[in-house]
Amino acid sequence: MSADRRQAPEGGWDTLKVDELRDELETRGLPKSGNKDQLVARLEEDDAGAAPEEAVPETVAEEAIAPGEPAEEPTADEVAEEEDEEAAPAGLRRSAETTTAAEPRTAAPRPDGALVISARAKYVRSAPRKARLVMDHIRGKKVEQAQAILRHAPRAVSEDILKLLNSAVANAESSYELGPDELRVERAFVDEGPTIKRFRPRARGRATRILKRTSHMTIELTTDGNER
Repeated sequence: MSADRRQAPEGGWDTLKVDELRDELETRGLPKSGNKDQLVARLEEDDAGAAPEEAVPETVAEEAIAPGEPAEEPTADEVAEEEDEEAAPAGLRRSAETTTAAEPRTAAPRPDGALVISARAKYVRSAPRKARLVMDHIRGKKVEQAQAILRHAPRAVSEDILKLLNSAVANAESSYELGPDELRVERAFVDEGPTIKRFRPRARGRATRILKRTSHMTIELTTDGNER
């Protein structure tokens, strides 16, 4: 307690006058407004808060090591794992229980008999009738011959059919390591897709419906080299 602080009298702060109570509050830097009961209560609260608190000793838990027992040193494998975890980013750190060696990806084995590889294009903006006229020219042909036909076909839908044929060839190369010279167009057909309805203004305030048809095209390739 500082030297300028006054201790409470034996009878308590109630025995002092209001002016003496206000002088004491002013000395302590506390507000001195209010009646006598409020001033007394303010001084009693200040005396209670100024009481020193007992210091709580802090204890630190330490691992007990038996005298004469050497500390265990990490093995070479543990040191290597710790270095890998520190070098790797936080999101890519591996767990010791789930780490497995990466196996190289191998291609699927080629079957002994003939197989079928398909590709499908949906919602192509072309009428099914026009697409079927081009599909009839490549059905049963070898892939290289069908590609040549589609490159020189006059119809616009031949470009979409050529993309579909190349997609089927890519599927065969990725899955079974087959080249275009080993494949033939087994099936090529067109299904009708949903029709988009639009309107065009005509004379005398009338409207004419326009039907924009779509197609679902499918091409299936096989390894059989005999032409139909």
